[in-house]
Amino acid sequence: MKPKLIFGVLAIVFFTSLLMYNFGNSISTYVNFIDAEDRTTSHVIGTWENSEPHGFSMETMQFSFHMKDQDGNVRRVVYPRPRPNNFEQATQLVVIGEMRNNVFHANEMLMKCPSKYNDPSQLELVNAQGG
Repeated sequence: MKPKLIFGVLAIVFFTSLLMYNFGNSISTYVNFIDAEDRTTSHVIGTWENSEPHGFSMETMQFSFHMKDQDGNVRRVVYPRPRPNNFEQATQLVVIGEMRNNVFHANEMLMKCPSKYNDPSQLELVNAQGG
């Protein structure tokens, strides 16, 4: 075989392996806080623990709160942005980030808010408006 052909095949195999490795690391599954400790990026589903302290810090420019995952584990979550507008109305939260020193550092936060179509009084209002 020619050396250029061998080099080309090895380069293709190397870059394909590198691509698959990076793709595997970028895939994140839904886990609880305990399992998130062993991962670099995790999605954790839970609910806001409003009995715990929460708020935005002007010094660190971070919003922090406590969240209970689906298995009942409660952890402090630090989010590097202001509190989202509909945070208090959310029935479920998904935080995306990593655990560091028993604190979840979220890069992103998704909120599931109650639908106005689930409330019978709101449903009547929507139907009356033609929606």
